[in-house]
Amino acid sequence: MKKQKKTGILLFLMLFVLSTLSGCGKQRMMMGTGGTSGTYYAFGGVLAQYMKNYTDYSVTAVSTAASKANIQSIGDNDYQMGFTQSDVMSYAWEGSRSFEADGPCRDFRTLGALYAETVQLITMKEDIRSVDDLKGKRVSIGAPGSGVYFNAMDVLEGAGLTTDDIKPQYQSFDDSKEALKDGQIDAAFIVAGAPTSAITELATTNGVFLIPINGELRDNIMKLCPFYAPMDIPAGTYPGQDEAIETITIKATLVVDSDLDEDTVYALTAAIFDHADEISKENAKGAELSVENATTGITVPFHAGAARYFAEHGIQVETQQ
Repeated sequence: MKKQKKTGILLFLMLFVLSTLSGCGKQRMMMGTGGTSGTYYAFGGVLAQYMKNYTDYSVTAVSTAASKANIQSIGDNDYQMGFTQSDVMSYAWEGSRSFEADGPCRDFRTLGALYAETVQLITMKEDIRSVDDLKGKRVSIGAPGSGVYFNAMDVLEGAGLTTDDIKPQYQSFDDSKEALKDGQIDAAFIVAGAPTSAITELATTNGVFLIPINGELRDNIMKLCPFYAPMDIPAGTYPGQDEAIETITIKATLVVDSDLDEDTVYALTAAIFDHADEISKENAKGAELSVENATTGITVPFHAGAARYFAEHGIQVETQQ
């Protein structure tokens, strides 16, 4: 259940601000993204601008702790939309894994999947060339309960490893980057659209190796967790990367407050997918925007407004009030 909205003076002030913004022709909406060095933040800023340009809403993209935090912030009425990994929103809907203690969170609906989020395992160490080589090493596996953390757990489990077999470090993208530079850790999991700015910077200044997640390991992971899909990181994605690297992927997805009205979400959806070609010129992830990609591999119901948009483009999706 959502927290009750503030009353009294606070409610009056909120209504005053909204009415003022409405008078200027734009009502304000907040979009939760991720850390400033990740793809969520950069791409979210571009999408927010297109929503502002093509709807009656002024959308602001803000830096957050990403997937879980964004879902919870929608439930707390702090944000109206947010980025999340497709696996994390499934955990929220089911009340599993990172949402097990708090129970299911269903105050959101899917607007659409945006692009592939790549599980990237990086190192600067010559002696680490496989997941098995992580044994006994200092490995950043993301913040506890984060999407990255559970992706790392899935990869380790697929290799027959646990956190007891490594020296786990619980760090953000930026902290992982700096810790690798300083020799404080040996490897790090980063889950984001490739290229990821934190990895690009590290590859440019210090050199970095991408560890493949392929073969029997990848088969094991996908058997355990069917929401993963195989993906290659093409050669040349990062400086010094001469060969394609096999790995796994999930989807970066935009979710919205379930209480938003149908016409609003329809307009927000159209602002993105009607302008995919233009968006792709501003951010490489825009090249992955399509109604087909937006509607596959998603286990959480869509908002009725998004469903109406996709139905007009020949695709039916599941909705739920």
